Amino acid sequence: MTTTTLAEATMPGAEAEAEADQLREVLEHYWEHDWTDGLPVVPVTEGYLARFLATVERDPEEILFTITHLNRHLTVRLAAINAAMAGCRPEYFPVVLAAWEAIAKEPHPARGIWQSTTGTAPFLVVNGPVRGEIGLNSQGNIFGSGFRANATIGRAIRLGLINAFGLHPHKLDQATQGTPAKYSACIAENEEQSPWAPLHTDYGFDASESVVTAYVIRSVMHIEARHTMDPEQLALDFVDTIRRTGSLIHEYTSALLVLVPEHADVFASAGWSKDDLRNFIFEHATRPRSELVAVGKDALSHKTRWRLSSDHPDSMPDTAAASDTPDTVRVLSHPTSIQIMVAGANNAGVSAVVEVFTLNPPRVQPFSYSRIGAAGH
Repeated sequence: MTTTTLAEATMPGAEAEAEADQLREVLEHYWEHDWTDGLPVVPVTEGYLARFLATVERDPEEILFTITHLNRHLTVRLAAINAAMAGCRPEYFPVVLAAWEAIAKEPHPARGIWQSTTGTAPFLVVNGPVRGEIGLNSQGNIFGSGFRANATIGRAIRLGLINAFGLHPHKLDQATQGTPAKYSACIAENEEQSPWAPLHTDYGFDASESVVTAYVIRSVMHIEARHTMDPEQLALDFVDTIRRTGSLIHEYTSALLVLVPEHADVFASAGWSKDDLRNFIFEHATRPRSELVAVGKDALSHKTRWRLSSDHPDSMPDTAAASDTPDTVRVLSHPTSIQIMVAGANNAGVSAVVEVFTLNPPRVQPFSYSRIGAAGH
């Protein structure tokens, strides 16, 4: 923004100043009632809310998501209010609604995952034509700022968790450190520059359908890999991040591998499919037991099956201990514990591993999804 246009962004005149004062009063009112994530929100009127509800053929009082132990639930109306507050345009609301439906399919016991001390966050991946229709970013700075649809759709979920379920930090949200993804985490797949079929077709959807996939995540780690065009070397670089001991909370871990087009082309040009890459990672994502002993993660808890030291009084052997190779421990339960998609700009060898927080033992499919615009349940 130049100096001239920045000056034009101000509101000169007494009438405009009075309107700005009123707006600030409303924003303070929202803040005083703990209806924000720490950033200003958009005030919502019944008329503005009606524009969101008009984009879906759903009963406003239909329940989308319940956290039973909190005795609280989120309705279509509440989802729309929080989408509006988050800064969404009304046409984004079908994506927000589908995201909530996907999140509701997450089977974590008692939904306590949303209060986890680990600091988990919802992470959304959007596929299909809706990406272009509403301007979702898929091609550069995908985990960063600058795109209204990405920022506000992800934020709508966080505000819903705060306002419908009371998940405020220092209160019901018990995250020890949290993650920036707890503000907003929504990306789109760069289907146009991917050498493979898009993510949602792996789940049985047609490429022409618009789909939201929801994950529960802990972190996003970037891998600098500009040094090689060898698919085995590149894959092993990703393996090293996936199998790190810090990721081993449970017996196994899971990950979403977000490849930039440049890296995806390295694999595809060598004849690798997504399944080839997934199977390679599965076979190589192991740790010598001695390395787990060194960090006190060579056994499991009887109660939770989380990793701890074999010296712990609650310990039991892990699954690998009874295998033919007890001194080599797999960190993945199944090849599908690795999901693969393509997103980002085609300008440098920087991809990402998104750590997915899964059940223990994890599902074959450690994710949940919903078709955008689908009929209600």
